[in-house]
Amino acid sequence: MNKYILIGHPLGHSMSPMIHERLFAIKGREVDYSLVEITPEELHLKADFLRQFKGFNITIPHKQNIIPLLDEIGESAARYNSVNCVVNDGGKLIGYNTDCDGFIRSVEKYPMNGKVLLVGCGGVGRMMAIEAARSGADLTFGILPCDKERAAILTEEIHIMSPDTKIKTVLTSDLDDSFDVILNATPAGMYPKTETCAVSDSLIEKCNYVFDAVYNPVETTLMRKARSFGKTAKGGSAMLVLQAVKAHELWDNDFYTEDQIDEIITAMEKQVTEQFPVTVNGGDHR
Repeated sequence: MNKYILIGHPLGHSMSPMIHERLFAIKGREVDYSLVEITPEELHLKADFLRQFKGFNITIPHKQNIIPLLDEIGESAARYNSVNCVVNDGGKLIGYNTDCDGFIRSVEKYPMNGKVLLVGCGGVGRMMAIEAARSGADLTFGILPCDKERAAILTEEIHIMSPDTKIKTVLTSDLDDSFDVILNATPAGMYPKTETCAVSDSLIEKCNYVFDAVYNPVETTLMRKARSFGKTAKGGSAMLVLQAVKAHELWDNDFYTEDQIDEIITAMEKQVTEQFPVTVNGGDHR
């Protein structure tokens, strides 16, 4: 029986086992997928331990520190200097970044080559910004004053990769434009502070598409408002499942239909909603 794991510290609650177990089951694969806590201090001692697995996922704080333990990294991992998926290819450990695949597949029907507002530019926002630039976006960073330096560094980084990318930085309090797409890479609206929203109603009303990287709750305030204005809105559930789907393509060359993927997204959202019920304006919003 092939074994797979997720490593990180602290792991706490993770949706990964449910998602991966369902993906394996669809293909009739009998495997063992488990969570393994590894502290930052222990990681460098675990090279031999990790080689016993057919593949493994990596989450914080190991996405960069895992790289010296690998034999090779793919183009996506090199682009972000970050690895979240490793394939054991006959004893050779090869690292990939499937977070970017999860994101870009989530918004594949969005006009990402149009005017795109990205709120937040750190962590997952950096990846979303680079992928938006690679898609040809006219990019605006909506930031807080404390993020000016981070936005400047990211702008320079993107211009090295894509010199022709149009990028401007605006304080979120000063945003007053219309956008084709709004991307939220901040924790605004995340459980338990679910009533917060990354942008104003007027900005939401003037856009056409919204993507929120938050997956808990499954419908954030931003998404709910966008849908009330008749806009297309997606949340982080799709990105989380689709990055896992990419891992299975890499591990076992397994591919999945849109219906199969949608079923897993629905199951994940149901589990999140049951475990973290959200109260909105005195009512239970599920």
